Amino acid sequence: MDVVVIGAGQAGLSAAFHLRRAGLEPDRDFVVLDHSPRAGGAWQFRWTSLTYGKVHGMYALPGMELTGADPTRPSSEVIGAYFDTYERTFGLRVHRPVDVTAVREGDGGRLLVETSEGVYATRALINATGTWDRPFWPRYQGQETFRGRQLHTSGYPGPEAFAGKRVIVVGGGASGTQHLMEIAEVAAATTWVTRREPVFREGPFGEAEGRAAVALVEERVRLGLPPQSVVSVTGLPLNDAIREARASGVLDRLPMFDRITPTGVAWDDGRTVDADVILWATGFRAAIDHLTPLRLREPGGGIRVEGTRAVRDERVHLVGYGPSASTIGANRAGRAAVTDIRRLLDRETAAATV
Repeated sequence: MDVVVIGAGQAGLSAAFHLRRAGLEPDRDFVVLDHSPRAGGAWQFRWTSLTYGKVHGMYALPGMELTGADPTRPSSEVIGAYFDTYERTFGLRVHRPVDVTAVREGDGGRLLVETSEGVYATRALINATGTWDRPFWPRYQGQETFRGRQLHTSGYPGPEAFAGKRVIVVGGGASGTQHLMEIAEVAAATTWVTRREPVFREGPFGEAEGRAAVALVEERVRLGLPPQSVVSVTGLPLNDAIREARASGVLDRLPMFDRITPTGVAWDDGRTVDADVILWATGFRAAIDHLTPLRLREPGGGIRVEGTRAVRDERVHLVGYGPSASTIGANRAGRAAVTDIRRLLDRETAAATV
């Protein structure tokens, strides 16, 4: 192959669309590999109570708008169906389910992509694996002694599972607040714990604010540090639901506890909270372990990129990583990666004919 695309979420499908547009043919010049069982990227795994109307922002894939979606339907169904239609409309021929285990150096300047359906030798790689497969679980003293249930956002089943329970929600992001507000309606008690004081954003969030947020994430990536999500630097939008939850006390936040006990959590000042469930809404990390053999990481732990290109290997592009992790960013990154890869392929072809 000339190009292997790993991942068929927003970023991977955007890249595949632009590869086709550049004249490359699926299964002849490039291939898209996706480990998920069906179309929809990480959206297919979202909890059913996250309806399409609650989604903070879903930017359409290039070449096809998402129109007429029922805001009361689960986002997993709406976006899954949209991605499926998109793949078929543009003939992207996504291979699934395919697990990618490693990417290594091959012969003749090619990369070897080791997968559950065989090994691909490729001239360039677009990595669009996102973060869903790497939920971040913090570790605290006594965690293994807790007699209740612990789960992560990645396994959130919806609010019904918490009826009559005493629930601690850990995390100050969008998922944590959404979980908390849903669970509070059915739980016996809820407690919200965050590492930092949550920042609520008033007023419009325009293009200038968006550029400033992306710039903060880009700076970390340029320094070779693990990226933060764009959402983590924008704050929480202060809508009517958030205002009501704050007024009712649901969003009264406690600082991070110091240890976990068999019956709940405790702080060094003597305060304790009993709980039946601890829900870790603590985010995700980039799913890039399969790239380890290429030694792309910097001492800071991240992969340094310029645009979408890995600084340590111009054949490797990361889309949906760092500043391109938003849906609109993923679209732009897919286009940028393909433009850069076309230059690389053309240069190699010209060199081979000399």
